[in-house]
Amino acid sequence: MTEISSARPPLSTMRLAELQQLASTMGLKGTSRMRKSELIAAIREHQSGNSAATPTAQQTEPIEPTTPIRSRGRAARKTAASAPETSADAGVTASAAPAPAAQADTESPAPQAGERAARGRSRRRVTAAAGAPQDVSSTAEVPLVLGLPERSQAPEPAAEPGRGGRPAHREPQAHEGHDGPRRPRRRAQAPSGAPERRNGNEDAAEDHADAKAALMRDLADATGNPAVELGERRRRGGNDWEAQAEEDNRGGRRRRGRKRRDRDGRDFDGNQDSRGQQQAREEEVLLPVAGILDMADHQHAYLRTSGYLPGPKDVYVNAQQIKDNGLRAGDAITGWVRENGDASGPNPGSGRGRRQNRTNRLKYKPLVSVETVNGMDPERAKRRPEFTKLTPLYPQEQLRLETTPKALTPRIIDLVAPIGKGQRGLIVSPPKAGKTIILQQIANAISVNNPEAHLMVVLVDERPEEVTDMQRTVKGEVIASTFDRPASDHTTVAELAIERAKRLVELGQDVVVLLDSITRLGRAYNLAAPASGRILSGGVDASALYPPKRFFGAARNIENGGSLTILATALVETGSKMDEVIFEEFKGTGNMELRLSRQLAERRVFPAVDVAASSTRREELLIDPAQLKIMWRLRRLFSGLEQQQALELVLGKLKETQSNAEFLMVISKTTPQGTSLADADDDSKLV
Repeated sequence: MTEISSARPPLSTMRLAELQQLASTMGLKGTSRMRKSELIAAIREHQSGNSAATPTAQQTEPIEPTTPIRSRGRAARKTAASAPETSADAGVTASAAPAPAAQADTESPAPQAGERAARGRSRRRVTAAAGAPQDVSSTAEVPLVLGLPERSQAPEPAAEPGRGGRPAHREPQAHEGHDGPRRPRRRAQAPSGAPERRNGNEDAAEDHADAKAALMRDLADATGNPAVELGERRRRGGNDWEAQAEEDNRGGRRRRGRKRRDRDGRDFDGNQDSRGQQQAREEEVLLPVAGILDMADHQHAYLRTSGYLPGPKDVYVNAQQIKDNGLRAGDAITGWVRENGDASGPNPGSGRGRRQNRTNRLKYKPLVSVETVNGMDPERAKRRPEFTKLTPLYPQEQLRLETTPKALTPRIIDLVAPIGKGQRGLIVSPPKAGKTIILQQIANAISVNNPEAHLMVVLVDERPEEVTDMQRTVKGEVIASTFDRPASDHTTVAELAIERAKRLVELGQDVVVLLDSITRLGRAYNLAAPASGRILSGGVDASALYPPKRFFGAARNIENGGSLTILATALVETGSKMDEVIFEEFKGTGNMELRLSRQLAERRVFPAVDVAASSTRREELLIDPAQLKIMWRLRRLFSGLEQQQALELVLGKLKETQSNAEFLMVISKTTPQGTSLADADDDSKLV
């Protein structure tokens, strides 16, 4: 024993697996779940107990079996550790020797006791010492289920005499298969005091159990809690399974609900979890929001809260809200958003657009609910008519621009090119002819004489200082995109502004839109719109002219209420072929035209209006018939005069009178009917 102990390294330096193998060779049981310190203590206690019983054990001769046995084993065996096998019951100690390789399916006579220990073919049943520590763990166990086969815990049946302690009838094991009972094994006929030997299958089962126990210990060391196999959990019975069943009852519905919901907490049919919505409504803080709806497409839209251009505080509106509330582009919407900006709003739609919608929700706050649409209840807003289905008519009611006697520009426009509600007019102007000043005066005159009309001034690709001046002088809504912004911003502003005007017309309101200028808007669409491949002269894409035409063509007088008046400026004589092409496209679309002259502007004659070239179609619907006859007589006089002479004649008479009615009365008295320039040698007939 001393030689063996000196050949083996100290127990404290050995690993847990080596200690377990040593304990198994020594015949210790119940060591599979011991910790290292407990295992060392058990081995040392067993060695100290065996050292006192060694003299008695050496006097006892091993008893050999009287009949040869047939040993069946596997093709390869593990190498047994160099340690003695000790039996506490028989007191037999075998000498230690290196274990040779195992032989498979060989029939040989019964070997000697020392040879059996050296080969390691069969192990002797030993019982642990009386003082061996038990496997007691005070740590809470984690229900870790391993997919390993469990060992049978059924008690062994009583053995028949003369059978070597083996049971008379053995049930077929699961690992034997269907042919298990067809393989009878020869059992050794040993004396009653001889140690019992086990066959190869029992050896393999015990090795498998040791490997399973080692794996469970490794898992317990990794997790910090002892692992429990499935069979042990079943044997423990009621408490664990009852607790698990109670937990399943509480959380089963939650798990099933999670399976039916996606990552955003919605069911697979696109509906939000009602319980999650109720809890969110109880805990969330809602803030009011208002803005203009800008629809990118039919799947989603944005609520522009800082104007008509995109901003960081915009609100995302999903397709379901658009459909449920009947929302349209340009609607003025008030609603509620979450304070924390949570993106768990109502259903954002389903299908291919859901991924894009999720990205939009992460960037903008989602709209929780809609309060009003254009100042109305959403249900009432659904019943409003569509703009495209309204009946357009010629203008029948004049928008009078005359305000004060000294404001000559509005008075001249009322005379030579009257504007009606629903007019589609072009202000054709060369550069530096004063078109911006004329737009300001028209806007101020409309706000004074027609306060019921909603005035919108849209400035596209204009200078920043002109935008500031327009905002300070015009009492209306100024929507601007300066020339330092990209072309896409110009088109966005124009489209949202005209959509907003259409929504107001649907409600029966009169809207006046002043656009400066439609030529630059066409340039912006030529840059922003995708190329169609059909290029007109001047480098204008054929598809780039349709959006400005759609903008300008929206002006109309609606039957039975509402009108949309658009006055747009068109640049000419700029030296650009593109500007000329754009103007030619819009030349025949308007029903009113006000011409400005560069020659008059260069001579500093303002307003530089070409009174002979300016006119309105179907002006007889706007002007009184008596005044219309006087105006036609006056136009016959303008036809024989030069631009400057005709303008100076009108300006001189306007300065002498206090109103246009007085001016027409003076003209009717001083100018005989049928008078033309051929009948008059000078201007004395007009006095």
